[in-house]
Amino acid sequence: MGTADAVPGVSGGTIALIAGIYERLIAAITDFDVDLLRSLLGVHTADGRAEFLGRVRALDLAFLVSLGLGVATALITVSRVLEVALVEYTALTFAFFFGLIAASAVVLYGEVHVNTPRRVAAAVFGFVFAFVLTGEVTAILPNTPLVVFLAGVVAISAMILPGISGSFLLLVLGQYEYVVRSLRQFTDAVVAFDASALVADGSVLASFAAGAVVGLLTISRVIEWALEHYRPATLTFLVSLMVGALRLPAERVLGATPEFTPAVVAPLVLAAVVGAGAVLALDHFTEDLL
Repeated sequence: MGTADAVPGVSGGTIALIAGIYERLIAAITDFDVDLLRSLLGVHTADGRAEFLGRVRALDLAFLVSLGLGVATALITVSRVLEVALVEYTALTFAFFFGLIAASAVVLYGEVHVNTPRRVAAAVFGFVFAFVLTGEVTAILPNTPLVVFLAGVVAISAMILPGISGSFLLLVLGQYEYVVRSLRQFTDAVVAFDASALVADGSVLASFAAGAVVGLLTISRVIEWALEHYRPATLTFLVSLMVGALRLPAERVLGATPEFTPAVVAPLVLAAVVGAGAVLALDHFTEDLL
């Protein structure tokens, strides 16, 4: 999920759906509520501590911690690779993304049935919404703490939705390179014990993280409610988002390819096949989780 979330055009929610952990993730996130925070205020008493520990034990913390560590590790490492790949190997990288998203949609459409007017409407709306959203849009916004905070709200909301890429929305908001660069510089500063860089880049990441927490705790509740009351239509909508999102990698491949000769097309097709193969392998080895 961390690898997917770092990629403009791919969503970590897609990987969660394929791996069969999506609903568990949403449920675990929504377990963090106001009552939990309120019980924290009473830890100075024996009864308060007992209540708080009881609520904590009811949470799926082991799952969230394991997943969170994996996501954080991938974000730190993969973002460095992507800085190079997206510049030096743009067409190949987005061809790989195209294969990954396309195979994800094929796999997950096997789990839904578009056989009612409501599900047809959900499929059409999801496709059109993602297709329009992933068009070539550029927004120029200043790199201020408020903008970074709002970018965090928008990006994390998209990251847990299959098909909509939070990283892509950061590109749209003009914050992707700024946030990725701050993350790289912050990790470098930790290793080098550079206090000034830690403060400067840490403040950027803190603003983004604060927005991410707000977005995570709000959009996850909307998704949980939709899955509880309109599960088939919601899943159809989420999968259709992925199909519409294919516009982004397709346009990036076309834009980065000056001519389509056999020597140029063959590596692109191979990259797409490798991306699709990665998803099919993941689906095969996690079949028991679905």
